[in-house]
This record gives sequence, structure tokens and C-alpha cells, in this order.
Amino acid sequence: MASEKILAQKQSYVAELKAKLEASDGGVVFNYGGISVAEDTKLRKELREAGVYYEVVKNTLLKIAIKDTNLEGMSESLEGTTAIAISGNEDPLAAARILNKFAEASKGKYEIKAGYMEGKALDANEVKAMANLPGREGLLSMLLSALQGNLSGLARAIDAVRAQKEGEAA
Repeated sequence: MASEKILAQKQSYVAELKAKLEASDGGVVFNYGGISVAEDTKLRKELREAGVYYEVVKNTLLKIAIKDTNLEGMSESLEGTTAIAISGNEDPLAAARILNKFAEASKGKYEIKAGYMEGKALDANEVKAMANLPGREGLLSMLLSALQGNLSGLARAIDAVRAQKEGEAA
């Protein structure tokens, strides 16, 4: 049987993990088995630079942390080797983008198990779909492009009306 000290450490860890999950807008649970130390180091560096918290977790402790929350749906996928990447609130899709890119490059050695976005559990396919959405800058660029197109069309229409009126007056 576990000693009181070890039990207290595990309870503290679960409470901290639960707090991190609740404080974030998005994250990904994935199977990291089969990747080399060099690949893992590269992945950790990329996640750290994007402000993503990354940690290998025990399935049992993660299941306890998400029990009785909206994320409990992820429990079904918690088997085998498991790690979690929790995005910072600046870009909730950062973990999904980086891990999806990494999973595609690893050619099956590594897989996304599940994830969450804004308190809702997602399956692996939903995480991959979210990862393929453009980032904040991409969305702003698309919006600006749409606005510029509409404004330039309006300007041409107004100019045509002006030219037509001047043509009639002359």
C-alpha cells in the first residue's frame, strides 16, 4: 500500500494538473511511444517556443484529473504511453498544430489520441481538423483581404457612377 507521503504527492500532482487543464483553452493528449530522444528533444523545443506546456503523464492520474469534468470523454483514449500538451491561452491551437505536423512527419510512430478546446473533449479526428485551421495571423489576413476586396469594389462602383454622371453632364 502507498505511504501517506506518496499519496499526498499524487493528490497534489492531480490537483495541479486539473488546475492547468481548467485554466487553458486547448490541449492535446498523444501517444509518444516509438519516437527517438532527438525527435522528442526537437518536439519539446518547438512546443516550449510556442508557449505550450508538455508533460508525460500516467493514464491513471490524468483520468482522475479529468473525472467529473467536461473533459472526461478523453478517458477512453488513455491507454499506452501518454503525454499531454497544454496550449497557452494566446493560441489555443498551438499544441494541436505542432503535434499534428509532428505526427504526420513521424509516419505512424506517433499519434494524437484526443484533445480539448474551450472545455469540450475532442476525438483525434476533431483535433486534426482543428490543427488544420489557419492561425490568428492567417485569419486576420483573410479578413483584411476580404475587406480590401469589398472596399476596392465599392470604390470602383462609386467611380463608375461619378464618371457616368460627368459623362451625362458634359
